[in-house]
Amino acid sequence: MLRMATVCVCATLCVVPAAYARDAAAGDDDSAATQLQSVEIVATPVDHAIRIEQKLTPGALQIIDGEKLYERGVDNLADTFRYTPGVSMVSDSGADSGVLSIRGTNLTNINYDNSGVMLLQDGLPITTADGANHNRLPDPLEARDIVVANGANALTYGASQLGGAIDFVSRTALNSNPNQIYLYGGSDGLGGGRFSTGGVADDLDGMLTVDVKHLDGYQAQSRQNRFGVYGNIGWKLASDFKLRLFTSYLDNRQQLSGALTRDQFAADPRQANPTYAFGDHQLNVKTGRGALIGSWDINAVSGLDFGVSYEGQALYHPIVDVIAPFAPTSPQDEFFSLLIKTVQRTAGTMLRYHLDLADHKLLVGINFAYTSDAGGNFRNHRGEPGPRTDTVDRRANNITLFAMDRWEFAPRWTLVYGTQGVVTSRAVRNVALATAETGTPGPLDSYDRQQTYSSVNPRIGLIHALTKDSEAYANISRLYEAPNNFIIDNQAPALGNGTLKAMQGMSYEVGLRGNHALPFDASSVRGSLALYYAQIRNEVLAAEDPARLGNTIAANAGRTVHAGMEALLAASFAVPKTPWQVDPLLSFTYNHFRFDGDPVYHNNHLPYAPDYTLHGEVLMRQRNLGLYAGPTFDWVGARWADMNNTFGVTGHALVGFRAGIERGRWTLFAEATNLADQNYVSAVNVRLDAPGPNDALLYAGAPRAVFVGMRMHY
Repeated sequence: MLRMATVCVCATLCVVPAAYARDAAAGDDDSAATQLQSVEIVATPVDHAIRIEQKLTPGALQIIDGEKLYERGVDNLADTFRYTPGVSMVSDSGADSGVLSIRGTNLTNINYDNSGVMLLQDGLPITTADGANHNRLPDPLEARDIVVANGANALTYGASQLGGAIDFVSRTALNSNPNQIYLYGGSDGLGGGRFSTGGVADDLDGMLTVDVKHLDGYQAQSRQNRFGVYGNIGWKLASDFKLRLFTSYLDNRQQLSGALTRDQFAADPRQANPTYAFGDHQLNVKTGRGALIGSWDINAVSGLDFGVSYEGQALYHPIVDVIAPFAPTSPQDEFFSLLIKTVQRTAGTMLRYHLDLADHKLLVGINFAYTSDAGGNFRNHRGEPGPRTDTVDRRANNITLFAMDRWEFAPRWTLVYGTQGVVTSRAVRNVALATAETGTPGPLDSYDRQQTYSSVNPRIGLIHALTKDSEAYANISRLYEAPNNFIIDNQAPALGNGTLKAMQGMSYEVGLRGNHALPFDASSVRGSLALYYAQIRNEVLAAEDPARLGNTIAANAGRTVHAGMEALLAASFAVPKTPWQVDPLLSFTYNHFRFDGDPVYHNNHLPYAPDYTLHGEVLMRQRNLGLYAGPTFDWVGARWADMNNTFGVTGHALVGFRAGIERGRWTLFAEATNLADQNYVSAVNVRLDAPGPNDALLYAGAPRAVFVGMRMHY
């Protein structure tokens, strides 16, 4: 049974988006209480409109059912995208932060900005105006559905990122059961829980969630503590006009363990990088966000979606403390240290108009965002701020206009064509307040870099319906992405106050997808296959500056190629004359990312991304009892850690097992991973040239671990 919506309204409005304040402000609702009628809510399947969007996209667009995330060990985005072809997400020691990449974006600009992918919540961009995802990533368990538009297939969202877009569709009292308790725990000190409550009454609905998490981590110096509050309230003002207010507050404190050298990894992959432990490296972020979205069904054939948002982030980030000798006769001392304290604010809006005219489905939209990131850099004294060395002021704005037509010009044939216009500006100002006491490279020099980027990016695609539930597609699209402020801040010194060029190119894609019922009882198969080839100019690549350890140096490459294959196969086979069924699932990604005739690196492979990944499971399900159990496996290929292709990292194969039971109002499950307890490399840092033996490049993957969870509706 549901609680009164007015209770949820009051609680929701108490969550004020003020991440940069010490505490969230509290508010009161003085309106008179209303007696509400209890309403029974049943969780709905994936939204029908999202399925239609998938069928009308001439490229890879994938949907993750948020309800399925409560059946297995999902604690971060790395777990979330485990079975999503083309998406790579590697977590740091099991914590929330990590490296996100789609189709080879963000291969070398790791550890901070997670550029190359636009993130949205309920269609409203949360990626900053400069195109990066600094400091925080969305909580996947807050999403009812997650839509992944690979590469250029994100035109519907107006995304101008090489990797595409990911839209997190929030849980509400209308699309899920709002009254639930979810508890979980596991290896390496993992423990947490979520409590949600809400309800529906007449034209109002509301939902409030409180989330806590603690993790010791499988490496030293990798503890995480997280507290979050999420609320939303919906108001149906008329049958054709709806509004929804979202508010959230998140306090996430995470230690960073760092990468290891080969010798350190061989000796003990669970140790922290000594420099990270000495400098007490951390990523602590307080975030507050408020968003208002609405929809207006103007008439039977047209409608308007709109939204505005504001987000503030307070960052406390001790990240560099390099100890090295200044000269052969000098003792070891501080070489370079950095602690970042900044406040980032982003305001954004979106507007989308859609119109159905006979055989045409038209969409016109606009996104606008403005971001400021101001504060300072300090010397890092073992996790505490020392003297201030720099004043930092970064600003960006972004406006994207897009239009698209889906024209069903013949039975079973749809032509999809459109274009996108982007105008975006960058401004990076850094004022050095001091020089290193020793006179060796230390704080960056003062500079003021400003640039405006603009482009028009057309796209055309074709969809052929093979059956009612399957289609073939092809598309040709222009790619474009401007560098973000963090990369401009760390660009090659030779550019001076000039700025990096925008990345651009062409993408070609063909594919198949479909669902089919098999000719025996309760059996079916679904799958997808996408082949893509992208030619890119001026790709921004970065690596640690060997002359200034702890600093990233970024530059434009000449020509690169990003090509690959993304495949998903899922099936359900009924066992004759029994209540059992077999559910196999396979997700395969093949990556071919390389330089194209580069004068230095020739046709070498680009670093970081493995040659391939294969993730899968084979579950046995007992339909009557709600039982399921079966093995899981992960097979990851080799990769390079440098652009010269001299430092190779071998792949790995892991085996796990998961099981659970779903009965009425509750679900109980357990998952064990890496049963053989293998030591393996999950990710790498990148070097321009051949790394030395003391270069710390290797991130250790998780050892044998167990995750248990319990979910109950009340």
